[in-house]
Amino acid sequence: MASGDLTPDVASGDLTLNKYLSYDQDRAPRVREMFSRLAERYDLVNDVMSFGMHRKWKREAVRLAMDGLPRRPRVLDLCCGTGDMSFLASTGQASSVVGADFTLPMLRVAQRRARAQKRGPAFVAADALHLPFRDGAFDAVTVGYGLRNVADPQAALREMRRVLAPGGRAVVLDFGKPDNAVADALYQSYLRTMMPAVGWIFHGDPETYLYIPASLERYPAQRGVAQMMRDVGFENARYENRLLGTMGLNVGEAPVP
Repeated sequence: MASGDLTPDVASGDLTLNKYLSYDQDRAPRVREMFSRLAERYDLVNDVMSFGMHRKWKREAVRLAMDGLPRRPRVLDLCCGTGDMSFLASTGQASSVVGADFTLPMLRVAQRRARAQKRGPAFVAADALHLPFRDGAFDAVTVGYGLRNVADPQAALREMRRVLAPGGRAVVLDFGKPDNAVADALYQSYLRTMMPAVGWIFHGDPETYLYIPASLERYPAQRGVAQMMRDVGFENARYENRLLGTMGLNVGEAPVP
């Protein structure tokens, strides 16, 4: 049995042994399997876990991505899931919005929402590591709670940089790592107690949401993502903390020749 198939030992703090988490060629299929299972209750569980605050952070991410751009932007919402940030962008000043994800059940929920609202973005199936868009196709790219799940975050950032037009902006919203030791201890305690409970209650499987703290162990979080943005050619790469650094907003801009 591969280590990624073992049940995590929560008491010992060994969260890397999660059946949905792998750091080899199985990463993408395991993530797809997990999000396929979560799709129908994904929005409800996000509200429960964050006490509704994820909606505020997503609004801020979309605002950071779009505000001050010189024209009505063309927006790509990458790893769009059920489409929250795609819909937020489509109600703003965007000229067009595309939501892209590689988990079809999540896309089906997003498309159902769009039909119910009789408006909204175009949703397409796409791999964040091999985007089916031409160079410079978008003026803004957003990623909400998705970069951490990609097999190669730096390669995904490189693709985001490629599809951004000169002067365009990318914003990544994800779980962060607090600098403050007390805040970090409280945060880790919350994740390790709330996540398995949520997984049991909504999906009958604690590992679905224990995946979050497990995936954070190797994720570089806000500071590391800022450096990766610089490494792949973004300018003005920076980050903003929310909720004592437990959430991070990374911002980077495509250089103007």
